Amino acid sequence: MFIDEARIRIKAGDGGNGCMAFRREKFVPRGGPSGGDGGHGGDILMSSSLSHNTLVHFRFNPEHKAQRGGHGLGSNCSGYAGEHTTLKVPVGTLLYDDETGELIHDFAHPDETIVIAKGGRGGRGNQHFATSTHQAPREHELGRAGEERNYRLELKLLADAGLVGYPNVGKSTLISRLSAARPKIADYAFTTLEPNLGVVSVGDWPHEQSYTVADLPGLIEGAHLGAGLGIQFLRHIERTSVIVHLVDVSDSSNRANPVDDYKVITEELHSFDPTLAAKPTILVAAKADVANPDKLKKLAAMAKRRKLPFFAISAVTGEGVEPLKFAIAEMVAAHRTVEPELEAPVAAKLKPSYPPPPSSARRRG
Repeated sequence: MFIDEARIRIKAGDGGNGCMAFRREKFVPRGGPSGGDGGHGGDILMSSSLSHNTLVHFRFNPEHKAQRGGHGLGSNCSGYAGEHTTLKVPVGTLLYDDETGELIHDFAHPDETIVIAKGGRGGRGNQHFATSTHQAPREHELGRAGEERNYRLELKLLADAGLVGYPNVGKSTLISRLSAARPKIADYAFTTLEPNLGVVSVGDWPHEQSYTVADLPGLIEGAHLGAGLGIQFLRHIERTSVIVHLVDVSDSSNRANPVDDYKVITEELHSFDPTLAAKPTILVAAKADVANPDKLKKLAAMAKRRKLPFFAISAVTGEGVEPLKFAIAEMVAAHRTVEPELEAPVAAKLKPSYPPPPSSARRRG
């Protein structure tokens, strides 16, 4: 199940209460207040992981809490610190504040970790309130509440090249030819209901190169208004460096002009995000083994006018697939996006505020 959006509610651990106690031991001359401090509540952290590829684990488990801190004890013993909770998300996840819509962090790299809710500080015991004139204090502090937050998670696949085009144009067959991905392939529209991701290798060792390619569910005219599957999956090609645009040039297509097909899909991309339509594009005439010569000629002429790299392929027979594979690799290498070093995020960075004690559940003050 591919889930690319989720909402979560989180609650960091509350701090433990400070203790009010007095030391009254026989033969001990120095008695007095001995209430220990409460332990700090656990933080909630979020970390990007390569072992996750969807947000499905949040869809059915949207609430997460960290452990609260232990209460202070007598003999100046502090309560234990609450354990932190770490939530794993796929690389490419965007974290938004659900109430304000503010982008908190973009997990663009593996093993990024931020604190998304800080645990409450533990309260002070009455030992801290003793003075020379107030030697038997009965004051102590309650622990502070941990932070509560509502977040929205949005996943954008990290792919170098994205396959776009009308439904049933041959995108799934092509990605199965280019990579080891095995998407569902059938002779009806909207076979692909979720994005597929494949890794493509070109060349021989030690000069082997690889890139990732995403097969996006088919677009149709009016997708930006919600027609068909709408544009719910177009976010997954926002990070791509190259777009591979497939157009059906066979007689099986019920659309007479392949140039219009290209223009319609390009307009849908532009309606979603103008930068998508401006990305480097390779135009592919699909189903060349059963191509209509007039359609193929029109599409090739349009590609020449627009100075677009053009390939005629048949993903079924393999015709033209190898040259296309190397052309995509070359264009990806020339336009691959280099992610800048991320600055410190809005959320508190990157170490737990109150690490739990290394061995014992309690530590002496």
